[in-house]
Amino acid sequence: MSGISTAKPVQSGAFLPMSRAEMEVLGWRELDVLIITGDAYVDHPSFGAAMIGRVLESEGLRVGIVAQPDWRDADSLKVMGVPRLFVGVTAGNLDSMLSNYTAARHKRKLDVYSVGGVPGKRPNHAATVYSQMSRRAFPGVPVVLGGMEASMRRVAHYDYWEDKLRPSVLTDSKAEVLVYGMGERAVREIARRLRAGRGDLGGIPGTARLLGAKASAAADFSGCIGLPSWEDLQGEVKLLLPLTRVTEAQQTPFCGKRLVQMHGNRAVVVEPPAMPVDGPDLDALYEYPFQRAVHPSYHEPVPGFATIKDSVIVSRGCAGGCTFCGLGLHQGKFLSSRSVDSVLKEVRRLGELETFRGTVSDLGGPTANLFGARNGHVEACRGCHRPSCLWPSPCPHFEINERPGLELLRGARNLPGVKHVFVQSGIRMDVALRTPEYLRELVQHHVSGHLKVAPEHLHPDVLRRMRKPAGDFPAFMQRFSELSAEAGKEQYLVPYFISSFPGCTEQKMGVVEEFLKQARWNLQQVQDFIPLPMTAAAAMYVTGLDINSGMPIPVARKSRDREKQKNMLRPIPTPASQWLGGGVDPMDSQVQ
Repeated sequence: MSGISTAKPVQSGAFLPMSRAEMEVLGWRELDVLIITGDAYVDHPSFGAAMIGRVLESEGLRVGIVAQPDWRDADSLKVMGVPRLFVGVTAGNLDSMLSNYTAARHKRKLDVYSVGGVPGKRPNHAATVYSQMSRRAFPGVPVVLGGMEASMRRVAHYDYWEDKLRPSVLTDSKAEVLVYGMGERAVREIARRLRAGRGDLGGIPGTARLLGAKASAAADFSGCIGLPSWEDLQGEVKLLLPLTRVTEAQQTPFCGKRLVQMHGNRAVVVEPPAMPVDGPDLDALYEYPFQRAVHPSYHEPVPGFATIKDSVIVSRGCAGGCTFCGLGLHQGKFLSSRSVDSVLKEVRRLGELETFRGTVSDLGGPTANLFGARNGHVEACRGCHRPSCLWPSPCPHFEINERPGLELLRGARNLPGVKHVFVQSGIRMDVALRTPEYLRELVQHHVSGHLKVAPEHLHPDVLRRMRKPAGDFPAFMQRFSELSAEAGKEQYLVPYFISSFPGCTEQKMGVVEEFLKQARWNLQQVQDFIPLPMTAAAAMYVTGLDINSGMPIPVARKSRDREKQKNMLRPIPTPASQWLGGGVDPMDSQVQ
């Protein structure tokens, strides 16, 4: 493990290698780091394996990628030999169970992150399976676990698709360390320690470890917060509610404490989150030589890449804290925005590609119109444990600034070779109504004909449990319609509604149904609620208790009850001739 690699980074214009032949072209005899991913290899900053690979490359390391290996054969990992420092494992951009199964627990017919969209190329619980394979293939080589699946399963959690509680993913995977969150800071520190011959990977922000029995017994946990143990959770599932509350509250790099959860006589220790990458360091991540293409060994497209190949990420983090979403527990609630110059530079590079046709499909992130907004910049923020900066109302310390967004939109659409710049990744309606100039600019110049919005529901009790504001959707619809008319454009909203959310009854779902009928609004697809691991909504689904009050709530768990709510939002036949561009499209409005 000792020694520092003198290898040169991969040359600009090259993919990270996936074969021995590609290594030989680069003059490499061995890898420093091998990354195993459940996704096809797409060299784009939206793909986690590619981003972490480029980060490690920037440290002078030789990095290779094995994408979607045959999980039935550990030898499929050995195509480039034994890595010198560690094996990095990720299930991919999504939890593998979400990639493989629908809300109805049926196998998916399409995997958008696989070549040709072919399903079944990644195993269930891929993070665990790949980690176990790595230990068999490379005995003695540390396994570093990361990605969304690992991040959202770092402590004991509920698995919806198996309908049971599961322990921390560390207990089955046997990984040396788990990186949660975006991972760039943590993985750099892990690499530096291993290069220096240090085997101790403890105390790194944004990581979790499973201690041995002796180490657990000897450890001093006096400054830590203890979570309900795995054994206690099995005896009383309602303890998932306080576990979730504590985990959410400590999801802050400024004042979060170490968390400890016992699994038998072994302790899972979760360090506080890493500080967000911001400023010039964030800009630098997008300067890496991403090829913005699928690996040339593939002969079919990767569907998920087609949707983002001409997009540009402008920000990170989500301050909304919605109970059904994992972003706050993964990326964190503290926002980071790239500089306008950095984004425009990337748009210029995009414009130089032969495949670019003049349309930037998205300038976005978790929430596109929070570009330039700030939190965590005053002392009050740094001592705050609220999971949301925007609910039940925007925090007075949350700084909303529409000027950077305006500068970005105007600058991007005026670049040579750029014909259109759209915002497709969704916006916060409550913030949009507080930034009238930005909203006007967006509607008049940067809507592709359809704008995604997420009211999620319309009943105030359900919205409260979602941590979503009530009353913004009708006001936003009206303003969107007015601004579209001013611009002389026929444009439509694409809303997201969720059925079967915890606490939602057929009566409460009827509020949405009645609204859609009165508005003569067709939804071609409906999002049925999926309890994602470690989220507050999953805790409510399992326990039948409100996350805020702890009081009992009704939960639609049986398939027939869920189907009833979903059917309340099914399309209502409406002749297209009845539509006059009032803000919604009878043919194209969808909820994914």
